[in-house]
Amino acid sequence: MEQHADRILISGLNWLGDSVMSMPALHAYRRAYGDSRITMLVKPQLIGLWRMHEAVDDVIALGNGAGGILRAAGRIRTLSAAAAFVFPNSPRAALPPFVGGVPVRRGMRGKLRAWLLTDIVTPGLARRHVHQSWEYADILGLNAELCDEATDKWRPEIRIPGDVAGRAADMLGESGGDRFAAFVPGAARGPSKRWPAEHFLEVGRRLLGSGGVRVVVLGTGGEAGLCAGIVEGIGSGACSLAGRTTIPEMAAVLARCSVVLTNDSGGMHLATAVGRRVVAIFGLTDPAKTGPMGPGHTVIAREGVRGSRDVARDSREARECLEGISPDEVLEAVGEILGSEQ
Repeated sequence: MEQHADRILISGLNWLGDSVMSMPALHAYRRAYGDSRITMLVKPQLIGLWRMHEAVDDVIALGNGAGGILRAAGRIRTLSAAAAFVFPNSPRAALPPFVGGVPVRRGMRGKLRAWLLTDIVTPGLARRHVHQSWEYADILGLNAELCDEATDKWRPEIRIPGDVAGRAADMLGESGGDRFAAFVPGAARGPSKRWPAEHFLEVGRRLLGSGGVRVVVLGTGGEAGLCAGIVEGIGSGACSLAGRTTIPEMAAVLARCSVVLTNDSGGMHLATAVGRRVVAIFGLTDPAKTGPMGPGHTVIAREGVRGSRDVARDSREARECLEGISPDEVLEAVGEILGSEQ
């Protein structure tokens, strides 16, 4: 297959964290093939994220149900794309470019969808580099030599529009000299990825007690109760913006913080995409495969735990593993990053 085409379509991933992990491969593709026009096909809630990515020229929404597929396929037909790169492994992700008539459709084998693709990818770079982000370099057909040159730049990056940055400053109620620590205590995957709320609360209370920093707690609307409880326990000097931000606004708030404390979650990856240093807490999931990308991050996990990519949504073993990570250890890591910025 000729990997370079003037017009390409990318069927993007459905989750925030996975989407951010696919960004380094897109940057590498853009550096190699600067004249290609790249269109992303993504869920409506992720459109704002991809509009902040410099490698992307246009975004198409993939709505729910058969109607969503047909509407997307209609838009795809107008692109005259020469090739489609299908990042998710689901049959649904491969349907719009198939129905939309894209002649070359490339992706991993997946389940019950080989007939929807013209080019089945065999992992190569992903086996060599381990981290999930390299899977998308394989799908894009980037060769090892090109990716070796890009390794020192293998991190996500988005650019926040000025008006969004201004709204973030207003949300935080900044005044001169304010420094913020962001807490992202949720995880879409559920309890198996969530450090206990009382531990976040304890770190926040002690952080505020040391002075010089305020705490902002971020999350989705469904996590508003979790975040509110943490803020209430921390007390004055903490606030919650859970459920009150779009993805671009959340990114802009994170960009104004000195450190981000998070689980293995989409919020962790979003923080790395705006250049923030994170303290990331891992239970049974494997930081070698899904950890934060870029320099300066701290991953905290229990010693002797063999990480896995596939962990049940509510695993007792995972919860016990997370509960065993102490607030003292996390507070020390947060403090080191805050101290390095003074």
